[in-house]
Amino acid sequence: MRTQTSTQRHPHSDAPDTEEAFRRMAELPPGHQRDTVREELVEAWLPMADRIAGRFRSRGESYEDLRQVAALGLVKAVDRFDPERGKAFESYAVPTVTGELKRHFRDHMWTLHVPRRVQDLRNRVRAACQDLSQGVSDRWPTVGEIAERADLSEEDVRVGLEALESFSALSLDAEFPGSDDGYSLGDALGVTDTALDTVVDREAVKPRLEALPERERAILYMRFFKDMTQSRIAEQLGISQMHVSRLISRCCHQLRDEVLQDVA
Repeated sequence: MRTQTSTQRHPHSDAPDTEEAFRRMAELPPGHQRDTVREELVEAWLPMADRIAGRFRSRGESYEDLRQVAALGLVKAVDRFDPERGKAFESYAVPTVTGELKRHFRDHMWTLHVPRRVQDLRNRVRAACQDLSQGVSDRWPTVGEIAERADLSEEDVRVGLEALESFSALSLDAEFPGSDDGYSLGDALGVTDTALDTVVDREAVKPRLEALPERERAILYMRFFKDMTQSRIAEQLGISQMHVSRLISRCCHQLRDEVLQDVA
């Protein structure tokens, strides 16, 4: 009869019968004896913790690190378990160990801070993809198929799929995919176009330039776009260099005053 009760209380047939040990630990005062019983309980349930850690092996973390995190969760479960509540230890320990592993991924594995909702969507999409891949081996499941399996909207599935690609970040010094000459991701980044700073000014002055007399427009074009000297402009137009200088100065002041007047 004792064996039957133990089997009903423990979901796994290999679960150790530690009810008496937990009662004994609860009755012992802090000290060497209690610590010894505690260590025996942790050791007895380590295979269960390892089994739970194995469920998280394909998420980018080493199995040994996962085992350590699961063992920490097991120790917490052993310390907090109250045998007087009448529940089997395994029914208390499994969610405790699983929660410790999930917290590890949430707090330590994401390179960037990601809202918990997005993390949950990622996990549900990932689980659905794994389930679907068992039946559809020659292609990646569609967004609609994933949404149906995970009971999510297609928009949430897309968010989860993006999160799957954002779990970790690459260094800008990482070699560019397909490159064999050391070309890095940083080398592929663009640079700030300094011309962008003048876009607004150029658009503001454009209609004023068009309104200038033809000779003044030609002088400004040769000076500021063709980078010609005032002497060269004067020679080409058959006027003095001093006159060219006065025309450039007058036009520039006129354009500036007109633009500032519109801004005001």
